[in-house]
Amino acid sequence: MPIYAYKCVSCGFAQDEMQKVSDATLTVCPSCGKADYAKQVTAPGFALKGTGWYATDFKGGGKPAEAKPEAPSHACGTGACPACN
Repeated sequence: MPIYAYKCVSCGFAQDEMQKVSDATLTVCPSCGKADYAKQVTAPGFALKGTGWYATDFKGGGKPAEAKPEAPSHACGTGACPACN
């Protein structure tokens, strides 16, 4: 939801307002009640709500790692020679 900066021309009251894009522009100042409340040109701002998506949500590929067979500890690989026992 976008955040817009407003300022009253009459009394100088300034406030950020969170509005839907489809909402009408505010014109009445909440401080003095005059119809001089105007939207200012600022850098875009918005608020994120809800759980959302995070960079860590899909890391890891989703499949468990396959177990690899262990390599024999000796070059013969049989375990029958005296060096393997």
